[in-house]
Amino acid sequence: MSLLTGEMRHHLNGHKDLTDHAEVLKVSAPDVVYIPLVNGNAPCQPLVKVGDEVKIGTKIAERNDHFYLPLFSSVSGTVTGIQKKLTGGMAMADHLVIQNDHQNTEERSFAPIDYQSVTREELIDFVKNAGMLGCGGAGFPTYVKYMKPDKVDLLIINAVECEPYLTTDYRMCFLHTDLLKTGVQAFFKLSMAKKCCIAVKEDKAELIALLQKTFADVQGVEVKTVPDKYPMGWERELVWEITRKRYDKLPIAAGCIINNATTAIALGDAIENGMPIRSKLVTVSGDGVKEPHNVEAVIGTSAHDLVLACGGYTSDDVLLMAGGPMMGKTIPNDAFAIGPTNNGLTVMQHREPFSVKCLRCGKCTETCPAGLQPVRINMSTTIKDINALKKLSVNDCIECGLCTYVCPSMLDVTEGIRKAKKYMALVKK
Repeated sequence: MSLLTGEMRHHLNGHKDLTDHAEVLKVSAPDVVYIPLVNGNAPCQPLVKVGDEVKIGTKIAERNDHFYLPLFSSVSGTVTGIQKKLTGGMAMADHLVIQNDHQNTEERSFAPIDYQSVTREELIDFVKNAGMLGCGGAGFPTYVKYMKPDKVDLLIINAVECEPYLTTDYRMCFLHTDLLKTGVQAFFKLSMAKKCCIAVKEDKAELIALLQKTFADVQGVEVKTVPDKYPMGWERELVWEITRKRYDKLPIAAGCIINNATTAIALGDAIENGMPIRSKLVTVSGDGVKEPHNVEAVIGTSAHDLVLACGGYTSDDVLLMAGGPMMGKTIPNDAFAIGPTNNGLTVMQHREPFSVKCLRCGKCTETCPAGLQPVRINMSTTIKDINALKKLSVNDCIECGLCTYVCPSMLDVTEGIRKAKKYMALVKK
């Protein structure tokens, strides 16, 4: 917060009551799955070829540039090819196509491990080879955060889930409490931190009580409540709220390591059962879908199947967002495959906004959690002033959507900043 701006965060109507206590649906694995061969912007090389038989848990691809990350099959069946498709992140990428034999034959991807008795180095290797990645959306290889945990004061397990409509982390904590406990303790060991806290929004009374009971006997771990404000789940906002420290690049500069609660659950599953991430819980919600639910589906299932499980669309004219309504991107169709980082499908009935010219009110600048000047960025983009855009730190924008949300002119300010980023990238080339 700055004297020259505003609080730099905002309370939003989360609409989480649509799904937070609703039945969790499980979608049957489709006849064909499409496994995205990408991690972030990095391609993953296939380790299998057309005609190969795979099982649930077979290692099928890996990222092997400056980071390593293996990918595993979510079904048993036959590899039939590689197809380029649109991902939920609005990028074209290769997908490994597997014909499902519906036999659900499994193979152990790796041996379970006693995280308490192994060395820290052995545990890091386990996390690396188990393909653990950030399930909160970024998909960053998890082991990298723990390679050099020098001077770590605090491990933060992020269960804030501040994006409206999404309730996957919330439900996962109730569904897999024991795995969460295992994963958190393993991360605590890796971090070598003095303390660990599990961050939860203050209005989540049931979850707070559950976590306090679960970790009551774990020394050094506490449940930390944070305000019901957006974007409280953003790393910089969360670190500031808990520690009152700022940093330039990574949380480690403030003595913190952060992992998502669902990532901790995935690690607990790997440790106890010797299985990688092979399915995902996805919130399907909004006024554009008939029956909002959290839906569990194997990796490679189409978004279309998840929407069908929720009764289909409420009208022919809807906006489908991969993710939540604030940070999710509107995607042209529901043919994309669910990957390990997809947490939500937000479906909203399409309503044309009545927008007017910018009023120069400054609300977007007052509210921006990154301390940017969105209105100036948009103006500079319009006239293609590259020097001004460099000075305005465009790439520091996290695309949280608050500038659009608070704009009284009903302008899509966030989209203007996305265009500025693309323009700067083109100029660099």
